[in-house]
Amino acid sequence: MRYESDFVDWTFEQARLLRAGDWSALDVERIAEELEAMGRSERRALVHRLEVLLMHLLKWQFQPGRRSPSWRSTIRIQRIEVAELLADNPSLKPQLDAFLAQAYRKARLLAAGETGLDEGGFPQTSPYTAAEVIDEAWWPGAP
Repeated sequence: MRYESDFVDWTFEQARLLRAGDWSALDVERIAEELEAMGRSERRALVHRLEVLLMHLLKWQFQPGRRSPSWRSTIRIQRIEVAELLADNPSLKPQLDAFLAQAYRKARLLAAGETGLDEGGFPQTSPYTAAEVIDEAWWPGAP
């Protein structure tokens, strides 16, 4: 079957069949699976962006003497990427708190690894709200 031997060809064939309205020839079950996989991929992309963003916010807060233009740039870029993902997928926004909690677990480990600080020195749960994390004007420790 083409799905297993040439995925790209299968996708173009399914698109052609959809456009032609050839419903009986469509691989409906696999199309449904691929659509669900696309949704999961968008969620994973958002969580990954939040992991990177949270890690850098933690580094920013807990190592103020080592702040660099690179850290600032990474924070700003990740905020833009998160905003774009949410604009493209508005159904993800109501779940942002849950995604933030999920991302924080890994961000905490990454921050400890990159800073050399003990993992226990970072809060167990995110010290930042979702609104703060995505707010381009907000920075941890700012007055």
